[in-house]
Amino acid sequence: MDMIELAREIGRELQKDESYLNMQLARQASDEDQALQDAIGEFNLKRMAINNEAQKEDRDEETLKRLNEEFRAVYAKIMQNENMQRYNDAKTELDAKVQRLTAIITMCAEGEDPETCDYDAASCGGNCASCAGCH
Repeated sequence: MDMIELAREIGRELQKDESYLNMQLARQASDEDQALQDAIGEFNLKRMAINNEAQKEDRDEETLKRLNEEFRAVYAKIMQNENMQRYNDAKTELDAKVQRLTAIITMCAEGEDPETCDYDAASCGGNCASCAGCH
């Protein structure tokens, strides 16, 4: 089996994993939550309104302030939604698993022992630009 086929096998196994399945169920519940979808639509409209007002030469700072307050209120409403919270939690769990897999592969490509290298999320600041490796 070549490396590409091994990567595909990892992908197949990942899609069987509980964290992936939980994320898919949470996504579906979020997609089917009409109140959440309405709030997301409102959020996008507020964002466009802010961008439109900000690009005007004669923009009204009071209008921008009001739109930003409304934008934050809609965002808070979205983030308080139970389905959105479940989705975020499930996505965070899946992302952590994918990050671990990626880190192990990267460490192996840098010469680490495939049998012992692992990713330690506690030591990762999330910014790979200044990283010497996930050790």
